Amino acid sequence: MSQFLLYVLKCALLLGVFDAFFLLVMRRSGWFRFNRIVLLAGSVLCLLLPLIPVRLPSQTLYSQWIEPVFVVAYSNSAPVVETSEAAAPGMPLWQNLVLAIYAAGALTTFAFYVRSYGSMFRLLRHTPGERHSGYTLHLLDREMPSFSWMRHIVIARSDYAHYPAILTHERAHVRCGHSVDLLLSSALTVLQWFNPLVWICRTELKLLHEYEADDFVLNQGIDATQYQLLLVKKAVGEKRFLLANGFNHAQLKNRITMMQTTTKAVWKKFSLLLLFPLLAAAMLLLAECTSKETGDLTEPAVSEQAQPVVESPAAEAETQAEPADESDAIPFVLVETKPQFDGGDANNFSRWVNQRLHYPPEAKQKGLQGRVTVQFTVEKDGSVTGVKVLRGVHPILNEEAVRVVSQSPKWTPGTVKGEPARVVYNFPLVFQLSK
Repeated sequence: MSQFLLYVLKCALLLGVFDAFFLLVMRRSGWFRFNRIVLLAGSVLCLLLPLIPVRLPSQTLYSQWIEPVFVVAYSNSAPVVETSEAAAPGMPLWQNLVLAIYAAGALTTFAFYVRSYGSMFRLLRHTPGERHSGYTLHLLDREMPSFSWMRHIVIARSDYAHYPAILTHERAHVRCGHSVDLLLSSALTVLQWFNPLVWICRTELKLLHEYEADDFVLNQGIDATQYQLLLVKKAVGEKRFLLANGFNHAQLKNRITMMQTTTKAVWKKFSLLLLFPLLAAAMLLLAECTSKETGDLTEPAVSEQAQPVVESPAAEAETQAEPADESDAIPFVLVETKPQFDGGDANNFSRWVNQRLHYPPEAKQKGLQGRVTVQFTVEKDGSVTGVKVLRGVHPILNEEAVRVVSQSPKWTPGTVKGEPARVVYNFPLVFQLSK
Protein backbone atom coordinates (compact mmCIF):
# COMPACT_ATOMS: atom_id res chain seq x y z
CA MET A 1 0.00 0.00 0.00
CA SER A 2 1.28 3.50 -0.78
CA GLN A 3 2.85 5.44 2.05
CA PHE A 4 0.30 8.24 1.64
CA LEU A 5 -2.66 5.91 2.12
CA LEU A 6 -0.97 4.38 5.13
CA TYR A 7 -0.52 7.85 6.58
CA VAL A 8 -4.19 8.68 5.95
CA LEU A 9 -5.32 5.45 7.65
CA LYS A 10 -3.09 6.06 10.66
CA CYS A 11 -4.46 9.60 10.98
CA ALA A 12 -8.00 8.24 10.73
CA LEU A 13 -7.45 5.86 13.65
CA LEU A 14 -5.84 8.50 15.85
CA LEU A 15 -8.50 11.08 14.99
CA GLY A 16 -11.18 8.50 15.72
CA VAL A 17 -9.75 7.91 19.20
CA PHE A 18 -9.33 11.63 19.89
CA ASP A 19 -12.68 12.78 18.47
CA ALA A 20 -14.62 10.02 20.25
CA PHE A 21 -12.98 10.97 23.56
CA PHE A 22 -13.69 14.66 22.99
CA LEU A 23 -17.34 14.12 22.10
CA LEU A 24 -17.95 11.77 25.02
CA VAL A 25 -16.09 13.70 27.72
CA MET A 26 -15.48 17.34 26.76
CA ARG A 27 -18.71 18.17 24.94
CA ARG A 28 -20.85 20.91 26.56
CA SER A 29 -18.51 21.34 29.48
CA GLY A 30 -18.92 25.14 29.50
CA TRP A 31 -15.22 25.73 28.72
CA PHE A 32 -15.76 27.19 25.26
CA ARG A 33 -12.34 28.59 24.43
CA PHE A 34 -10.52 25.77 26.20
CA ASN A 35 -12.50 23.14 24.27
CA ARG A 36 -11.89 24.97 21.02
CA ILE A 37 -8.13 25.00 21.60
CA VAL A 38 -8.15 21.34 22.64
CA LEU A 39 -10.12 20.31 19.55
CA LEU A 40 -7.83 22.15 17.15
CA ALA A 41 -4.56 21.20 18.87
CA GLY A 42 -5.62 17.57 19.22
CA SER A 43 -6.52 17.33 15.54
CA VAL A 44 -3.16 18.75 14.50
CA LEU A 45 -1.41 16.37 16.90
CA CYS A 46 -3.19 13.40 15.30
CA LEU A 47 -1.86 14.53 11.92
CA LEU A 48 1.71 14.75 13.22
CA LEU A 49 1.92 11.59 15.32
CA PRO A 50 1.91 9.18 12.34
CA LEU A 51 5.09 10.89 11.11
CA ILE A 52 6.94 9.68 14.23
CA PRO A 53 8.36 6.16 13.68
CA VAL A 54 7.42 3.68 16.41
CA ARG A 55 8.74 0.11 16.27
CA LEU A 56 8.13 -2.96 18.43
CA PRO A 57 9.75 -6.44 18.41
CA SER A 58 6.35 -8.12 17.98
CA GLN A 59 3.43 -8.19 15.60
CA THR A 60 0.94 -5.32 15.71
CA LEU A 61 -2.20 -4.43 13.80
CA TYR A 62 -0.06 -2.37 11.45
CA SER A 63 2.57 -5.01 10.76
CA GLN A 64 0.03 -7.79 10.36
CA TRP A 65 -2.67 -6.13 8.25
CA ILE A 66 -1.77 -2.61 7.12
CA GLU A 67 1.96 -2.69 6.56
CA PRO A 68 2.98 -2.94 2.87
CA VAL A 69 2.89 -6.52 1.67
CA PHE A 70 3.10 -7.88 -1.83
CA VAL A 71 0.08 -9.81 -3.00
CA VAL A 72 -0.04 -12.36 -5.78
CA ALA A 73 -3.62 -13.34 -6.52
CA TYR A 74 -4.82 -15.76 -9.18
CA SER A 75 -8.05 -17.64 -9.60
CA ASN A 76 -8.05 -21.35 -8.92
CA SER A 77 -8.61 -22.14 -12.59
CA ALA A 78 -6.75 -19.38 -14.39
CA PRO A 79 -3.35 -20.25 -15.85
CA VAL A 80 -0.25 -18.52 -14.56
CA VAL A 81 0.86 -15.83 -17.00
CA GLU A 82 4.11 -14.00 -16.51
CA THR A 83 3.63 -10.25 -16.64
CA SER A 84 6.14 -8.26 -18.64
CA GLU A 85 8.08 -5.53 -16.88
CA ALA A 86 6.72 -2.78 -19.10
CA ALA A 87 3.10 -3.77 -18.60
CA ALA A 88 3.25 -4.36 -14.85
CA PRO A 89 1.52 -1.65 -12.82
CA GLY A 90 3.31 0.31 -10.10
CA MET A 91 0.84 -0.87 -7.48
CA PRO A 92 -1.65 -3.75 -7.29
CA LEU A 93 -5.02 -3.04 -8.87
CA TRP A 94 -6.89 -2.92 -5.56
CA GLN A 95 -4.50 -0.29 -4.24
CA ASN A 96 -4.99 1.85 -7.34
CA LEU A 97 -8.75 1.48 -6.90
CA VAL A 98 -8.62 2.52 -3.24
CA LEU A 99 -6.41 5.48 -4.11
CA ALA A 100 -8.78 6.52 -6.91
CA ILE A 101 -11.83 6.36 -4.60
CA TYR A 102 -10.01 8.36 -1.93
CA ALA A 103 -8.90 10.98 -4.46
CA ALA A 104 -12.43 11.27 -5.86
CA GLY A 105 -13.87 11.86 -2.38
CA ALA A 106 -11.19 14.41 -1.48
CA LEU A 107 -11.66 16.30 -4.76
CA THR A 108 -15.45 16.33 -4.33
CA THR A 109 -15.12 17.73 -0.80
CA PHE A 110 -12.58 20.29 -1.98
CA ALA A 111 -14.85 21.33 -4.87
CA PHE A 112 -17.74 21.84 -2.42
CA TYR A 113 -15.61 24.15 -0.30
CA VAL A 114 -14.30 26.05 -3.32
CA ARG A 115 -17.84 26.65 -4.54
CA SER A 116 -19.07 27.85 -1.16
CA TYR A 117 -16.05 30.06 -0.51
CA GLY A 118 -16.28 31.43 -4.03
CA SER A 119 -19.91 32.42 -3.49
CA MET A 120 -18.97 34.17 -0.26
CA PHE A 121 -16.00 36.00 -1.79
CA ARG A 122 -18.11 37.22 -4.71
CA LEU A 123 -20.60 38.72 -2.26
CA LEU A 124 -17.83 40.46 -0.31
CA ARG A 125 -16.26 41.78 -3.50
CA HIS A 126 -19.52 43.23 -4.86
CA THR A 127 -20.75 44.71 -1.57
CA PRO A 128 -19.18 48.03 -0.50
CA GLY A 129 -17.46 47.87 2.87
CA GLU A 130 -17.06 50.44 5.62
CA ARG A 131 -13.83 50.23 7.61
CA HIS A 132 -14.22 50.21 11.36
CA SER A 133 -11.81 49.49 14.18
CA GLY A 134 -10.74 45.88 13.66
CA TYR A 135 -13.26 44.91 10.97
CA THR A 136 -14.90 45.90 7.67
CA LEU A 137 -18.68 46.16 7.67
CA HIS A 138 -20.72 45.21 4.57
CA LEU A 139 -24.36 46.34 4.72
CA LEU A 140 -26.91 44.63 2.45
CA ASP A 141 -30.15 46.21 1.29
CA ARG A 142 -31.89 42.82 1.23
CA GLU A 143 -32.79 40.47 4.04
CA MET A 144 -30.13 37.81 4.59
CA PRO A 145 -28.64 36.07 7.62
CA SER A 146 -25.55 37.86 8.89
CA PHE A 147 -22.14 36.20 8.85
CA SER A 148 -18.50 37.04 9.33
CA TRP A 149 -15.32 35.94 7.56
CA MET A 150 -11.86 36.95 8.71
CA ARG A 151 -12.22 40.71 9.31
CA HIS A 152 -15.34 41.14 7.20
CA ILE A 153 -18.88 41.29 8.64
CA VAL A 154 -21.92 41.03 6.38
CA ILE A 155 -25.26 42.09 7.84
CA ALA A 156 -28.60 43.25 6.48
CA ARG A 157 -29.11 47.01 6.83
CA SER A 158 -32.37 46.50 8.70
CA ASP A 159 -30.72 44.15 11.24
CA TYR A 160 -27.87 46.63 11.69
CA ALA A 161 -30.38 49.39 12.48
CA HIS A 162 -32.69 47.46 14.81
CA TYR A 163 -30.58 44.69 16.40
CA PRO A 164 -27.14 45.88 17.58
CA ALA A 165 -26.65 42.53 19.36
CA ILE A 166 -26.17 40.85 15.97
CA LEU A 167 -23.24 43.11 15.13
CA THR A 168 -21.77 42.50 18.57
CA HIS A 169 -22.07 38.76 17.98
CA GLU A 170 -20.28 38.93 14.62
CA ARG A 171 -17.57 41.17 16.06
CA ALA A 172 -16.89 38.43 18.59
CA HIS A 173 -16.26 35.95 15.75
CA VAL A 174 -13.82 38.38 14.15
CA ARG A 175 -12.08 39.15 17.43
CA CYS A 176 -11.60 35.46 18.31
CA GLY A 177 -10.27 34.51 14.84
CA HIS A 178 -12.85 31.80 14.28
CA SER A 179 -12.41 31.92 10.49
CA VAL A 180 -8.89 30.53 10.83
CA ASP A 181 -10.32 27.58 12.76
CA LEU A 182 -12.76 26.90 9.93
CA LEU A 183 -9.97 26.96 7.35
CA LEU A 184 -8.02 24.35 9.32
CA SER A 185 -11.18 22.31 9.80
CA SER A 186 -11.92 22.46 6.07
CA ALA A 187 -8.44 21.16 5.23
CA LEU A 188 -8.87 18.34 7.73
CA THR A 189 -12.21 17.27 6.26
CA VAL A 190 -10.70 17.21 2.78
CA LEU A 191 -7.96 14.89 4.02
CA GLN A 192 -10.34 12.79 6.14
CA TRP A 193 -13.57 13.11 4.13
CA PHE A 194 -14.47 9.47 4.83
CA ASN A 195 -14.19 9.83 8.62
CA PRO A 196 -17.64 10.66 10.10
CA LEU A 197 -16.17 11.72 13.46
CA VAL A 198 -14.16 14.45 11.74
CA TRP A 199 -17.36 15.91 10.27
CA ILE A 200 -19.14 15.69 13.62
CA CYS A 201 -16.27 17.50 15.33
CA ARG A 202 -16.34 20.18 12.63
CA THR A 203 -19.97 20.83 13.56
CA GLU A 204 -18.98 20.83 17.23
CA LEU A 205 -16.24 23.38 16.49
CA LYS A 206 -18.77 25.72 14.87
CA LEU A 207 -21.01 25.33 17.89
CA LEU A 208 -18.11 26.26 20.16
CA HIS A 209 -17.65 29.39 18.05
CA GLU A 210 -21.28 30.32 18.58
CA TYR A 211 -21.09 29.58 22.31
CA GLU A 212 -18.03 31.78 22.62
CA ALA A 213 -19.65 34.61 20.62
CA ASP A 214 -22.89 34.36 22.63
CA ASP A 215 -20.90 34.54 25.85
CA PHE A 216 -19.13 37.66 24.56
CA VAL A 217 -22.49 39.30 23.77
CA LEU A 218 -23.92 38.61 27.23
CA ASN A 219 -20.74 39.95 28.86
CA GLN A 220 -21.36 43.26 27.07
CA GLY A 221 -24.43 43.79 29.26
CA ILE A 222 -27.10 42.73 26.77
CA ASP A 223 -30.14 41.20 28.46
CA ALA A 224 -30.01 37.41 28.12
CA THR A 225 -33.79 37.00 27.73
CA GLN A 226 -34.02 39.60 24.97
CA TYR A 227 -31.03 38.11 23.23
CA GLN A 228 -32.52 34.61 23.32
CA LEU A 229 -35.81 35.96 21.92
CA LEU A 230 -33.82 37.54 19.12
CA LEU A 231 -32.19 34.19 18.39
CA VAL A 232 -35.60 32.55 18.14
CA LYS A 233 -36.89 35.34 15.89
CA LYS A 234 -33.95 35.09 13.50
CA ALA A 235 -33.70 31.29 13.58
CA VAL A 236 -35.69 30.78 10.36
CA GLY A 237 -33.80 32.12 7.38
CA GLU A 238 -31.66 31.40 4.40
CA LYS A 239 -28.41 29.50 5.01
CA ARG A 240 -26.24 30.10 2.00
CA PHE A 241 -22.82 30.59 3.53
CA LEU A 242 -22.49 27.56 5.77
CA LEU A 243 -18.69 27.73 5.81
CA ALA A 244 -18.67 31.13 7.50
CA ASN A 245 -19.54 32.05 11.07
CA GLY A 246 -23.12 33.22 11.30
CA PHE A 247 -25.72 34.47 13.73
CA ASN A 248 -28.27 31.82 12.72
CA HIS A 249 -26.11 28.89 11.70
CA ALA A 250 -25.74 26.93 14.91
CA GLN A 251 -28.30 24.80 16.70
CA LEU A 252 -30.58 27.20 18.55
CA LYS A 253 -31.57 24.86 21.39
CA ASN A 254 -27.95 24.09 22.26
CA ARG A 255 -27.01 27.76 22.26
CA ILE A 256 -29.83 28.75 24.59
CA THR A 257 -29.06 25.82 26.88
CA MET A 258 -25.40 26.83 27.13
CA MET A 259 -26.35 30.44 27.90
CA GLN A 260 -28.44 29.18 30.81
CA THR A 261 -25.62 27.00 32.16
CA THR A 262 -23.94 28.67 35.12
CA THR A 263 -21.60 25.93 36.32
CA LYS A 264 -18.54 24.55 34.58
CA ALA A 265 -17.25 21.05 35.12
CA VAL A 266 -13.66 21.59 36.26
CA TRP A 267 -12.99 17.85 36.35
CA LYS A 268 -13.38 17.67 32.58
CA LYS A 269 -10.19 19.65 32.12
CA PHE A 270 -8.26 17.09 34.13
CA SER A 271 -9.93 14.24 32.28
CA LEU A 272 -7.78 15.18 29.30
CA LEU A 273 -4.95 13.35 31.04
CA LEU A 274 -6.74 10.13 30.07
CA LEU A 275 -6.35 11.05 26.42
CA PHE A 276 -2.58 10.62 26.40
CA PRO A 277 -2.55 6.88 27.24
CA LEU A 278 -5.33 6.34 24.69
CA LEU A 279 -3.30 7.99 21.91
CA ALA A 280 -0.19 6.15 23.09
CA ALA A 281 -2.05 2.83 22.86
CA ALA A 282 -3.20 3.71 19.34
CA MET A 283 0.39 4.54 18.38
CA LEU A 284 1.58 1.18 19.71
CA LEU A 285 -1.20 -0.52 17.78
CA LEU A 286 0.15 1.06 14.61
CA ALA A 287 3.80 0.43 15.44
CA GLU A 288 5.98 -1.19 12.82
CA CYS A 289 7.36 -4.59 13.59
CA THR A 290 11.06 -4.92 14.26
CA SER A 291 12.60 -8.37 14.11
CA LYS A 292 14.25 -9.46 17.33
CA GLU A 293 17.07 -10.93 15.28
CA THR A 294 17.66 -8.29 12.63
CA GLY A 295 15.81 -5.14 13.59
CA ASP A 296 14.17 -5.05 10.16
CA LEU A 297 10.88 -3.31 9.55
CA THR A 298 8.71 -6.06 8.29
CA GLU A 299 8.79 -9.38 10.07
CA PRO A 300 8.45 -10.37 13.72
CA ALA A 301 10.49 -13.07 15.38
CA VAL A 302 9.89 -16.54 13.96
CA SER A 303 7.01 -18.27 15.66
CA GLU A 304 7.60 -21.71 17.07
CA GLN A 305 4.48 -22.85 15.28
CA ALA A 306 5.70 -21.75 11.85
CA GLN A 307 5.63 -24.23 9.00
CA PRO A 308 8.86 -26.13 8.31
CA VAL A 309 11.35 -24.05 6.34
CA VAL A 310 12.35 -25.66 3.04
CA GLU A 311 14.71 -23.77 0.77
CA SER A 312 15.15 -24.28 -2.93
CA PRO A 313 18.48 -25.37 -4.40
CA ALA A 314 19.12 -21.79 -5.37
CA ALA A 315 18.62 -20.72 -1.78
CA GLU A 316 20.99 -23.41 -0.55
CA ALA A 317 23.65 -22.19 -2.96
CA GLU A 318 23.18 -18.64 -1.76
CA THR A 319 23.40 -19.75 1.84
CA GLN A 320 26.66 -21.55 1.17
CA ALA A 321 28.04 -18.47 -0.54
CA GLU A 322 27.17 -16.30 2.45
CA PRO A 323 30.23 -15.15 4.44
CA ALA A 324 30.68 -16.98 7.68
CA ASP A 325 31.18 -13.81 9.70
CA GLU A 326 27.76 -12.26 10.28
CA SER A 327 28.91 -9.78 12.93
CA ASP A 328 29.24 -6.93 10.42
CA ALA A 329 25.68 -7.27 9.04
CA ILE A 330 23.65 -4.11 9.74
CA PRO A 331 19.88 -4.28 10.42
CA PHE A 332 17.85 -2.25 7.94
CA VAL A 333 16.56 0.20 10.56
CA LEU A 334 20.08 1.06 11.74
CA VAL A 335 21.80 1.73 8.43
CA GLU A 336 22.35 5.42 7.63
CA THR A 337 21.80 5.28 3.87
CA LYS A 338 19.35 2.58 2.83
CA PRO A 339 20.21 0.26 -0.05
CA GLN A 340 18.42 1.15 -3.27
CA PHE A 341 16.98 -1.12 -5.89
CA ASP A 342 16.82 0.18 -9.46
CA GLY A 343 17.16 3.76 -8.21
CA GLY A 344 14.37 3.50 -5.63
CA ASP A 345 13.46 1.97 -2.30
CA ALA A 346 12.21 -1.52 -1.40
CA ASN A 347 8.91 -0.79 -3.14
CA ASN A 348 10.79 -0.93 -6.46
CA PHE A 349 12.04 -4.35 -5.47
CA SER A 350 8.51 -5.47 -4.60
CA ARG A 351 7.34 -4.51 -8.08
CA TRP A 352 10.27 -6.39 -9.60
CA VAL A 353 9.35 -9.48 -7.54
CA ASN A 354 5.66 -9.29 -8.48
CA GLN A 355 6.58 -9.30 -12.16
CA ARG A 356 8.43 -12.61 -11.79
CA LEU A 357 6.50 -14.45 -9.12
CA HIS A 358 4.47 -17.48 -10.22
CA TYR A 359 1.71 -19.06 -8.21
CA PRO A 360 2.76 -22.77 -8.24
CA PRO A 361 0.00 -24.88 -9.92
CA GLU A 362 0.31 -27.53 -7.22
CA ALA A 363 -0.25 -24.87 -4.55
CA LYS A 364 -3.37 -23.67 -6.35
CA GLN A 365 -4.72 -27.18 -6.57
CA LYS A 366 -4.19 -27.69 -2.85
CA GLY A 367 -5.59 -24.25 -1.99
CA LEU A 368 -2.34 -23.15 -0.32
CA GLN A 369 -2.01 -19.48 0.50
CA GLY A 370 -0.48 -17.26 3.15
CA ARG A 371 2.42 -14.99 4.02
CA VAL A 372 6.03 -16.03 3.46
CA THR A 373 8.75 -13.88 4.99
CA VAL A 374 12.15 -14.13 3.32
CA GLN A 375 15.39 -12.79 4.74
CA PHE A 376 18.36 -11.77 2.61
CA THR A 377 21.47 -9.63 2.83
CA VAL A 378 22.47 -6.83 0.47
CA GLU A 379 26.27 -7.10 0.35
CA LYS A 380 28.77 -4.26 0.11
CA ASP A 381 28.97 -4.79 -3.65
CA GLY A 382 25.15 -4.73 -3.98
CA SER A 383 24.69 -8.47 -4.53
CA VAL A 384 21.95 -10.37 -2.72
CA THR A 385 23.08 -13.32 -0.59
CA GLY A 386 21.82 -15.48 2.26
CA VAL A 387 18.27 -15.84 0.95
CA LYS A 388 16.27 -17.94 3.38
CA VAL A 389 12.78 -18.29 4.79
CA LEU A 390 12.21 -16.88 8.25
CA ARG A 391 8.56 -17.80 8.42
CA GLY A 392 6.90 -19.97 5.85
CA VAL A 393 3.53 -21.36 4.88
CA HIS A 394 4.24 -24.54 2.91
CA PRO A 395 7.41 -25.85 1.21
CA ILE A 396 5.92 -25.21 -2.24
CA LEU A 397 5.25 -21.52 -1.57
CA ASN A 398 8.46 -21.15 0.40
CA GLU A 399 10.53 -22.41 -2.53
CA GLU A 400 8.84 -20.08 -4.99
CA ALA A 401 9.49 -17.06 -2.76
CA VAL A 402 13.16 -17.97 -2.32
CA ARG A 403 13.55 -18.72 -6.05
CA VAL A 404 12.44 -15.26 -7.13
CA VAL A 405 14.31 -13.28 -4.47
CA SER A 406 17.50 -15.25 -5.21
CA GLN A 407 17.42 -13.95 -8.81
CA SER A 408 17.62 -10.33 -7.70
CA PRO A 409 20.08 -8.18 -9.63
CA LYS A 410 22.54 -6.01 -7.74
CA TRP A 411 21.36 -3.19 -5.52
CA THR A 412 23.06 0.09 -4.73
CA PRO A 413 24.57 -0.83 -1.34
CA GLY A 414 23.73 0.96 1.88
CA THR A 415 26.34 2.99 3.73
CA VAL A 416 27.36 3.68 7.30
CA LYS A 417 29.63 6.69 7.88
CA GLY A 418 30.09 6.92 4.13
CA GLU A 419 31.33 3.34 3.78
CA PRO A 420 29.41 0.48 2.09
CA ALA A 421 27.78 -1.87 4.58
CA ARG A 422 26.09 -5.25 4.54
CA VAL A 423 22.38 -4.73 5.22
CA VAL A 424 19.88 -7.39 6.29
CA TYR A 425 16.33 -7.24 4.93
CA ASN A 426 13.17 -9.10 5.89
CA PHE A 427 10.85 -9.21 2.91
CA PRO A 428 7.21 -10.39 3.12
CA LEU A 429 5.31 -11.94 0.22
CA VAL A 430 1.63 -12.83 0.36
CA PHE A 431 0.26 -15.64 -1.78
CA GLN A 432 -3.50 -15.23 -2.05
CA LEU A 433 -6.04 -17.12 -4.14
CA SER A 434 -8.90 -15.06 -5.52
CA LYS A 435 -12.39 -16.30 -4.78
